[in-house]
Amino acid sequence: MANELEKENAAQAAMDFVEDGMTIGLGTGSTAKFFVEYLAEEIAEGLVVRGVPTSEQTRRLAESLGVPLVDVEQVDRIHLTVDGADEVDEHAQLIKGGGAALLREKIIANASDLMIVIADSSKSVEMLGQFPLPVEVTPFGYTITAKKVYDALKKAGVLKPMINVRTGPGNKPIVTDGGNFILDCSCGAIPEAPLASALLSNIPGVVEHGLFINLARTVIIGSDDGATIFEY
Repeated sequence: MANELEKENAAQAAMDFVEDGMTIGLGTGSTAKFFVEYLAEEIAEGLVVRGVPTSEQTRRLAESLGVPLVDVEQVDRIHLTVDGADEVDEHAQLIKGGGAALLREKIIANASDLMIVIADSSKSVEMLGQFPLPVEVTPFGYTITAKKVYDALKKAGVLKPMINVRTGPGNKPIVTDGGNFILDCSCGAIPEAPLASALLSNIPGVVEHGLFINLARTVIIGSDDGATIFEY
């Protein structure tokens, strides 16, 4: 499939930023998976790095491929994080969290010297919001929190936000690695993403949200025959 090739090419291009001795944040999702696989190949050839996984899913993948890992509590510096995105706009603003790992992803991205986003061309958008915005919330009082999230999105210019708890088997709420619920907020468009980010962060009960603002410094968009690198 074209998108799979684009993902692979974006992940391959990110390998040019990897240097011997680095501690690297390992993202979560289908595109980040390709990066972990490429990284494992280079490690087998003698590259010396260690990874900090952003989810238990990524931890299992990295361990299965022989990528040396270190707990985030044991590092004092993360040189580079490579992660995917559900949407990325021309200002390198992101929506992330489709894989329910947004809390750990943001902690590690924020702690990194450089965050690189790798994505296929379908993830590049003019304005964020077509992909439902994930908001991670504590289970306690989550219906009250959902109402506050709705109000915040309205203040940020979203016309008709629709908010649903992400569910899994048995129609039960999905529980994140951190023990929380995910509210998926269908917005259509988020005209003022930085304002939405600030308002959501101020709501008691919101643990984290999927708007990544001023975190990505390099965006790599894959194509059928390579990748384009954007620096911010």
